[in-house]
Amino acid sequence: MGSVPAPARLRVNGMNADPERATTTERVRRWMAPQLAPRLAKGILIAVLSSFYLIAFLKIRFAAQDLAPLLLSAAYMIPMLALQLFYFSRPVPMSRSPMAYLALLVQAALVYLPLLQFRQAWVGMPGFLAGSVLLVLPALLAWVVFGLIAVSVAAAQWVFTGTLNDIAYVAVSTVITGLVVYGLTRLANLVTELHAAQNELAQMAVAQERLRFARDLHDLLGYSLSAITLKSELTHRLMTKDQARAQEELSEVLDISRQALADVRSVARGYRELSLDNEAEAARSVLLAAEVDVHMDLDYGELPTRVRTVLATVLREGITNVLRHSKAEQCEITVRQANGEVWIDIINDGVSQATAQRAPRGGSGIANLSARVAALDGTLSAGIDADGRFRLHASAPVPRPRSRRATAAKHG
Repeated sequence: MGSVPAPARLRVNGMNADPERATTTERVRRWMAPQLAPRLAKGILIAVLSSFYLIAFLKIRFAAQDLAPLLLSAAYMIPMLALQLFYFSRPVPMSRSPMAYLALLVQAALVYLPLLQFRQAWVGMPGFLAGSVLLVLPALLAWVVFGLIAVSVAAAQWVFTGTLNDIAYVAVSTVITGLVVYGLTRLANLVTELHAAQNELAQMAVAQERLRFARDLHDLLGYSLSAITLKSELTHRLMTKDQARAQEELSEVLDISRQALADVRSVARGYRELSLDNEAEAARSVLLAAEVDVHMDLDYGELPTRVRTVLATVLREGITNVLRHSKAEQCEITVRQANGEVWIDIINDGVSQATAQRAPRGGSGIANLSARVAALDGTLSAGIDADGRFRLHASAPVPRPRSRRATAAKHG
């Protein structure tokens, strides 16, 4: 039977879809998306500032009679524009360093020295210096210098023409130019900082999700795999002695395996809810299979789902530690609820002093449980009691359920 060549392209919704091209396009889109807003803000800033300088250059062009003053004005404007775009408009916060003050002095020289030569045609340039002053100097000093620059331009205009309307016009124009330079520069920097913060938050969210996934897998599969191993070993020993009991244990192994698969799927979905009653029964079964004498005392009422799930997780991890890190012969499991609080105690013997000392600061299991319980504003402790037995204790506050009468009164 002849082979059918694989299609080079797939057709999706009437359009050709090349997987490799789609992957490349997606990568480009993901790379461009977070950069679009900062690039746009920076582009607007460059366009506006360059337009202001172009207007000033054209003003001198119309006032100049020959080429030399025009070239000289360009020689002044190009360094000023370079300072404005590549130093004062940087996306990093302006530092009050000697370099920043030196840059201000250079810009001030490029603003005021040509004013003596070009006079009326140059009175629009101090506005750029005013904007740079607001970006570099401390707030109070910056506004004082900003006002002095506006006054100096008004004084220069008074010397040039002496007309009140011209004086008011250039003073207001200087203030507006300075504020535009400062506002656009700060806006572009804030957009860049905002996107940097968003990227950090996204990375933190990814890291937290990975931590949650690893923590859930440890808490869920650690217990399940330990139980499967223990019951499989017991089934192997019972195959020749008690086949009926072996079949029962094998059935429980299958149930635990199915539950482990369901738990892994719930972790992948990001949602997991555990039943404290079911976990208690499973713990009893596993401990009995390990030939551990179990005593359970469970006395609690209706618990919030989150609290119940965390307690069930504590129970799972506690039983896992009993099976892995001790040679227990007896285990007591107590759950109590009273006075707006619920707590669980898992006490077992057969723990060495070295193992107990490692427990509070050791593997990720206790650390995971501490994080889960702390998220409920609860506490968790693990260590050896005075009688030499190991105790895992966790407690959490339980919000009191609101009565129907109170709820009805509120909405009535």
